[in-house]
Amino acid sequence: MSDKKRPVYVQYVLGGLSGIGATCVVQPLDLVKTRMQISGMGGAAKEYNNTFDAIGKIVRREGMLAMYKGLSAAIMRQATYTTTRLGVYTSLNDAYKQQTNKAPNLLASMAMGMMAGAIGSFVGNPSELILIRMTADGRLPVAERRNYTGFFNALFRIAREESILSLWRGCVPTMGRAMVVNAAQLASYSQAKAYLVSSELLKEGIGLHFTASMFSGLITTAASLPVDIAKTRIQNMKVAPGELPPYKSTIDVIVKVIRHEGLFALWKGFTAYYGRLGPHTVLTFIILEQLNGFYNKHMGVEGSKSGL
Repeated sequence: MSDKKRPVYVQYVLGGLSGIGATCVVQPLDLVKTRMQISGMGGAAKEYNNTFDAIGKIVRREGMLAMYKGLSAAIMRQATYTTTRLGVYTSLNDAYKQQTNKAPNLLASMAMGMMAGAIGSFVGNPSELILIRMTADGRLPVAERRNYTGFFNALFRIAREESILSLWRGCVPTMGRAMVVNAAQLASYSQAKAYLVSSELLKEGIGLHFTASMFSGLITTAASLPVDIAKTRIQNMKVAPGELPPYKSTIDVIVKVIRHEGLFALWKGFTAYYGRLGPHTVLTFIILEQLNGFYNKHMGVEGSKSGL
């Protein structure tokens, strides 16, 4: 093995590919999660009793293919958001190890995760907004549906009908959610992986990556779901000219949800969210680790790990 090092851009490419691969598997659960989060807005009657009820009603009313509505936007989201966040985090992690000659501790991992999440979410906000709208469209009355035909159709229509800046609607709560998600997800994955290896419970390999990923997914779900609900509602809201928006900020959403729907409504769709985020976390990290190992092996790069 040579002393050749992996180019920085490769970390971004591999991060994006891992996210896209995972998304193609879990997109139906992301759609269900979005539908459940906007169900019962403003005190309206809940449309779904639970995750399985939501799946049944969506398939019955809109057809099986409706479960993959918004896939083009989901892929573009991964190509922007995940590419950036994993690339930034891996680069920061590698730089930390080179400067200190040791693995980052929990606080350092969380700080790097928050930074990576904020940058990635700003880059990916247009894709996030389009994804929310496309997955939510089927629950609206026919006359009110936006009927985007794909990612680029939505992109150009939003820019033309609402202004380019509208593509960054909800950017602040999106960045807040991303900072929580990445601080929890990336830091918990790195720390769980390091603990399992140092305690000799597991060795480097898919078993290690799977165990650390499942732990990371559970922690991330509990920590980020309230912020995710706020982001979803802000990005999905319709504001007619001259009318006040239903929500002003992340805090406003959270306060109104608690007031009208109860405290535990902040974790509405937990099963769907974890069902989406858990496997997505597992698949993302396993694919990323395998792609890194494959690249390093065949390109003669030093080491065999991802840098996470």
